[in-house]
Amino acid sequence: MNNSLANTARLLGAGLRALLVLTLVTGVIYPLLVTGIAQGLFGDKANGSEIEADGKVVGSSLIGQAYNLPLEKGQQTPEPDLKWFQGRPQNGLGANSVNTRYKLILSGATNRSADNKDLIDWVTAAKAAVVEDNSTADYKVSPSAVPADAVTSSGSGLDPDISPQYADIQVHRIAEKNGLSVARVQKLVDEHTDGRTLGFIGEPRVNVLELNIALKALLAKG
Repeated sequence: MNNSLANTARLLGAGLRALLVLTLVTGVIYPLLVTGIAQGLFGDKANGSEIEADGKVVGSSLIGQAYNLPLEKGQQTPEPDLKWFQGRPQNGLGANSVNTRYKLILSGATNRSADNKDLIDWVTAAKAAVVEDNSTADYKVSPSAVPADAVTSSGSGLDPDISPQYADIQVHRIAEKNGLSVARVQKLVDEHTDGRTLGFIGEPRVNVLELNIALKALLAKG
């Protein structure tokens, strides 16, 4: 009987030591090691790819932001602030979902088929709005020049980037609204256009937040 109790005690002691060692290794040492490596080698990504402006964090390069005017009384949907470059449409899950205006409660796509009437009507209206908003007195946007990313949301609804084509058709409007030359605004877009990753992965892109921060800095210089 005493031997049985002693064996049980030894087994419990061994189990407790194993639990403590595993807790220390997997719950303390490993997380600290991984965190240290991430901070040392990939600090920017590990911290959320933050973007700073005027000495403070204003967003992430991985998540889009809305540039809208304040809601007026009785208004349900804000109007875009056309002084700034606009990103992709923000209704990733539809206008009545929680994923509107880049709120991060939920993300996802509309999952509507290409022949869905609601989607077709929405894209048609969105294209007309893009043409109207970006046409100026001396520059008219052709409907055929409007790229797909100007009228459709991304799979997540949170895409921070737009195509160079969509940025380009906004240049004249940005120049007119801010009293800048078209050439200067176009140069700003060109400076913030990133090519394909490693030269062959993905598509050229423009980060809207970074571009608008640069635009704000340019306007501050007068």
